[in-house]
Amino acid sequence: MSWRIYFLLTVLGLALAVGMASLQPAPGYMDADYYYAGGLRLASGHGFSEMVLWNYLDDPSGLPHASHAYWMPLASLLAAAGIKVFGAGSWWGARAGFLLVAGCIPALTCGLAWSLTARRDLSVVSGLLAVFSGFYPPFLITTDTFGLYMLLGGIFFLLLANIKKSGLVPAGLGLVAGLMHLSRTEGLLWLGLAGLAIGLSSWKDRPLPVRKLLVSFGLVLAGYLLIMLPWFVRNEAAFDSLLAPGGSKMLWLTSYNQLFSYPADRLSFAGWWDSGLAAILAARLWAGGMNLATLAGVQSNACLLPFMLAGLWALRSELRIRMSVLAWVLLFVVMTLVFPFAGARGGFYHSGAALQTVWWAVAPLGLDRAIDWAVRRRGWVKGQASRVFGSAFVMLSALLTVVIVLTRILGLGGDPAWGAEAADYERVQAFLAGRGTQADAVVMVSNPPGFYLASGHPAIALPDGDPETLRAVADRYGASVVILEAGSMPDGLIPIYENPQGWSGLTYLGEVGAARVFAIRK
Repeated sequence: MSWRIYFLLTVLGLALAVGMASLQPAPGYMDADYYYAGGLRLASGHGFSEMVLWNYLDDPSGLPHASHAYWMPLASLLAAAGIKVFGAGSWWGARAGFLLVAGCIPALTCGLAWSLTARRDLSVVSGLLAVFSGFYPPFLITTDTFGLYMLLGGIFFLLLANIKKSGLVPAGLGLVAGLMHLSRTEGLLWLGLAGLAIGLSSWKDRPLPVRKLLVSFGLVLAGYLLIMLPWFVRNEAAFDSLLAPGGSKMLWLTSYNQLFSYPADRLSFAGWWDSGLAAILAARLWAGGMNLATLAGVQSNACLLPFMLAGLWALRSELRIRMSVLAWVLLFVVMTLVFPFAGARGGFYHSGAALQTVWWAVAPLGLDRAIDWAVRRRGWVKGQASRVFGSAFVMLSALLTVVIVLTRILGLGGDPAWGAEAADYERVQAFLAGRGTQADAVVMVSNPPGFYLASGHPAIALPDGDPETLRAVADRYGASVVILEAGSMPDGLIPIYENPQGWSGLTYLGEVGAARVFAIRK
């Protein structure tokens, strides 16, 4: 494969990423807000600390609070590096690393496809599918883990191509697994997958190279710990736990809004079991359906699924294909049975990005096999059909990409544009400043990281509960302002929004757009 192809794919991917980024004035949603806010704190010398509480799962004592008690830190570290290079408060700087990652993914996908098929034509189509990546582009250019996970997943499977050729591959797999865990909590699964891949690659060797296997497993673990050990040390110092403490409570959710429960000890096995077996099973059936829809829509660019499956079948004897299918199954099980609410609400979308380069790599091969069948049965001309349908693949993906960019980033489909929430929060901040609210006043709001970025105010989450719960949280964390926004508040607080006057302990200050603002009386 010519280096020129890789170069052109990188330029095209980077140009598209930069073009889309120019349309995006703010991170766009709470996950990306959180990573960006964390990057700003790191770059300004405040370390792994935060002035926001977006959940209460680790029973935080107050603000400032040790950061990344739920989400992992790699995206914030990458944002901080860009901010350091390009200047404090630089939104472009915070995204610089993410844009470079997005630009590298098409060439990586092309290289992975070449390693699997040794077909230049199919590999180029794979690279172009990664350029026009359907549902993913808006998420690749913001401060989130999608691009990191996609890049690291592709590197993982490229490394597996050389698992029998180099003794350094196990260490590389360990490093990648460590970076994947530093990106997302379920990245720990990739450490196990790395070890399993090494074991399977040697299973047919006789005699079984036990000593070599032990050395390889040790290298995997060493590479992983090189990345993760400093983070474990930090967690132990901050939380008296190697792993961030927020995640374990997620096992006992009976609805998504319970993620914002206060106090967190309301979440327990007893409460989960008391919800009833029917509700427990129904939640997992719902999550399974949502996650399968993610496969059919997001992960297959809405049109590639049959060809992805055909390509996987054609390469079924390849270790990397078996490992990719196993990884998908494990992620599906975890995000359906273990964490159904988080999985269906974006967790599977996030975690599945690690396998996306494989799907793009095999789909053109599946199309090629379908064309071969049509040549034998229907008399098609192979070269002509390959050009027509390969081009159609890319054009359909490009069209989907345009639609997603227009609807997600610019809001042309009816949903708010990315940046609209930040602009609304800036208007609320101006309203508060006009009423003399102190700059360090703690604000309760549905998106604390987003409000913190827009206003500079310390911010905490609206709790899942009633007005009494709201008051308990406000008293504990010193909140003096509550912002309720239409369509984004716990059900128990809707009565306050609909009838804002006359609530004990609350003074209605006024309305800013769809937000109603209250002062908390001490």
